[in-house]
Amino acid sequence: MSSDREKIFSAIRAALDPLPERTAKPDWDPSLVICNPSGEFDSLTAQFADKLTFASSRFFDQVDALIAFLVKEGSTYGYCDPALAALFEGSEAIAFDTEFDHAKINDYAFGITKGSAGIAESGTIMLKDTQTSARLGALAPWIHIAVLKEADIVPNIPAAIERFGDDPSIIFATGPSKTADVEGILIEGVHGPGIQIALVLP
Repeated sequence: MSSDREKIFSAIRAALDPLPERTAKPDWDPSLVICNPSGEFDSLTAQFADKLTFASSRFFDQVDALIAFLVKEGSTYGYCDPALAALFEGSEAIAFDTEFDHAKINDYAFGITKGSAGIAESGTIMLKDTQTSARLGALAPWIHIAVLKEADIVPNIPAAIERFGDDPSIIFATGPSKTADVEGILIEGVHGPGIQIALVLP
């Protein structure tokens, strides 16, 4: 006869097991999801850059310009997804680990990870667990750099939702975290990166 402790942990394990079937995504009217562009843009990337900046984020399309920004910020040591390391290995101005070391979590000034999509209508960066080498690399450092391909800039939120697939966890990051108290004082970067950057490459 199993003990009460074994019964409890057995129930917890059963509750955490993946469901045999995922619940179907709800239907929605895409026309209800609207965030009008602030002007005329010649590409989704240009619209994304505009909205991203409006959301207190930063946009770069050149690696050298990004590195110069990190140096100016005094943020020259961090974490980089090993699949992206080749983009930065030629620079002597910054240093990084390609394996996230939890013991150095307070030492990492920046984290460079893959972004899954950029949403042009809102300046949102979508991060999927299956494409992120280390979730803490995107959430713990003060500066997070999401590297995106131009082909992964989608027009709107419904188009991003179509890319969800079966990923167990997806984050929408629209600028740095923001919180305000009852007096209306806005503070950024309280629970997450204080500086959100998108590096968009061809």
